[in-house]
Amino acid sequence: MKYNVNLEQLCPATFAFQVVGGKWNLPILAILSENDTIRYNELKRSLNGITGTMLTNCLKDLIDYGVIHREQYNEVPPRVEYSLTEAGKKLVPLVESIVAWGENNIPVVK
Repeated sequence: MKYNVNLEQLCPATFAFQVVGGKWNLPILAILSENDTIRYNELKRSLNGITGTMLTNCLKDLIDYGVIHREQYNEVPPRVEYSLTEAGKKLVPLVESIVAWGENNIPVVK
């Protein structure tokens, strides 16, 4: 986790905003909400402009927050899949609401 914070001492609103906040967490959660599982490279291709390092850091944070699960299969080549946990699935209605709000209120850029 990138913050040296005791999560149990945070107020619930602050914790929720840390989980969905940042430039990439919400888009990652939105993509995961549309897929049962997704592999790293597929996720990276879906996120236009994210670097590999940033994606890795965001995924680690979301795993630490308990909203996504990482499954590594010992195969050749190695396969890693990401999915929402039960706590992450409870975020889906919130993510869908935020995405819908963005679609309805995004400014027209000229």
